Formats: sequence, structure tokens, C-alpha cells
Amino acid sequence: MKQAVYGLLIYFVLALPPVAHLLESIMIVHMHMQMPLLVFSGFLMARFFQLKFPGFFEKWNRNGIPGVLLFIFVMVYWTIPKTMDETLTVQSAEVFKFMTLPFLAGVSLRDSWKKLSPRGKNILIIIFTVKYFGMGLLYVNVPIQLCNNYLVIDQLTLGWGFLTTAICMAIYLVYVAFTDRSKYE
Repeated sequence: MKQAVYGLLIYFVLALPPVAHLLESIMIVHMHMQMPLLVFSGFLMARFFQLKFPGFFEKWNRNGIPGVLLFIFVMVYWTIPKTMDETLTVQSAEVFKFMTLPFLAGVSLRDSWKKLSPRGKNILIIIFTVKYFGMGLLYVNVPIQLCNNYLVIDQLTLGWGFLTTAICMAIYLVYVAFTDRSKYE
């Protein structure tokens, strides 16, 4: 239960207006720090919901695939430049971000991850590797400003952050493909 308290604490700290404003003022920090921390806070709080509503998770996310699909849809939605940009100008979009990332993406990821096979986990990582690689190329190669609230240099920085993350994920996938993990478990 301590995890749920820590997750709630992280969530409330991230929701404080000065903290939210600071994290959202730099594009790469907004995308690669605030949003993953919101997902992480939901990941930590998920155990509380799993214990409170065990029938719900067993019925609707028995094999982990529905939860992973929900996680993918939420994360893809928040990767779209316009949706990220709107959180800075539309208050309801900001509230929607603070509701969907922890409570839909984080909770569903925690419930689904242990139910997935190693192959399913690798497929999820491959999906995000491709997504990050594509978003990185988009942000780096598009000569126009995609987000009205950020400068083009912020856009380039975010693009290179996406590409770096995709490369790291690809290295991990190569590592998993060429090592026998049973020796280390």
C-alpha cells in the first residue's frame, strides 16, 4: 500500500501549479519527464485499484491485451503535437492529461505488464521504438513550428530526445534477442 501513497504523492506534486508550469515550460521536459512521471504515479497507484476492484481487472483485462491497447492509445494520443500544445492553453486539456496518463495509462500498464508473455512485452517495446523513431524524425525534419507554444529549437531538442530514446530501446531489444535471460533469473 505504500506504493499507492507514493504514487499519490508524486501525482499531487506534479499537479502543483508551479511544478506543472516549470515542467511544461520546456518541451522535452514536458514530453519526456512530466508525462512519464504521471504514468509512473498511476503505475504506483494501480495496486490500490487492483485490490479494491479485483473483479473488474480480472474480467476486462484477463490476458493483459486490453490494458496494453488502452495504454498504447493514451500514449499515442499524448504524443500528437497538437494535444501536447493544447495542455498549455486549454485548462480542460490539462485536466484531461492529468486524468488519462496516470489513471488510464499507468494503471492499465501495471495490470497488464505481468500478464504479458516475454514476447508480448518485446512487441510493446518494438511498437514504442517505432513510434519514438517516427516522432523523432517528424520533429527533427519538419521545418515548420508544430507547437505554437514552443520554439523550433525546442522542437528539434524533443526530436533528438525521441531518436535517442528509440536508439536505446533498439539496443535493449538487440540485447534481449542475443542473451539467455534464464541464466540471470
